[in-house]
Amino acid sequence: MTNLKCIIIHGCPSNIEKAMDPEKRTHDKHWIPWTKKQLSQNNIPTETPLMPEPWSPNYEKFKEEFEKYTVDENTILIGHSCGCAFLVRWLGETKKKIFKLILVAPWKIPDGNDEGRKKFYTYDIDKSIKDSINKVVMFTSDNEEPEGKESLKIFHEALGGEIVDLKNHGHYVIGDMGTEKFPELIEQIIK
Repeated sequence: MTNLKCIIIHGCPSNIEKAMDPEKRTHDKHWIPWTKKQLSQNNIPTETPLMPEPWSPNYEKFKEEFEKYTVDENTILIGHSCGCAFLVRWLGETKKKIFKLILVAPWKIPDGNDEGRKKFYTYDIDKSIKDSINKVVMFTSDNEEPEGKESLKIFHEALGGEIVDLKNHGHYVIGDMGTEKFPELIEQIIK
């Protein structure tokens, strides 16, 4: 386990002003800093890149930022919400072999008439990527939004893997979870 490393891709906020202010923004917070600290204490180097303009997600811009990091067969990729859609698309495009893929509250359904988000979320999942991953884990909750439940179903039908369904975790944001602690995620990473 000494060679493992982790990269966590945050979700996409809907509000630009909130996203711009480092004090008020939440998309790169929730359980992410706590998780990074726990993994560091377990000698698992963890990167948490800040994706460009996440309130208006653009696959090419995300890809440019993400590819500054080394991804190999010892990498655990974790996505939250729209970060999951990005990672699955990127894996399908690059055919990279990784150690684990963990999707937290995965999202694949575009919001209404937002053309940018339609472009970001609407792609065919390459089902062959599951052959390049040792383990796939997806986190959901009993009180996740209906589109979140539908997104989970889409990803799970394409990739298989283990589903972890935790009570009262909503969309895995601090307001839904009531805490930044996410020990179930740590357990899935280090086991």
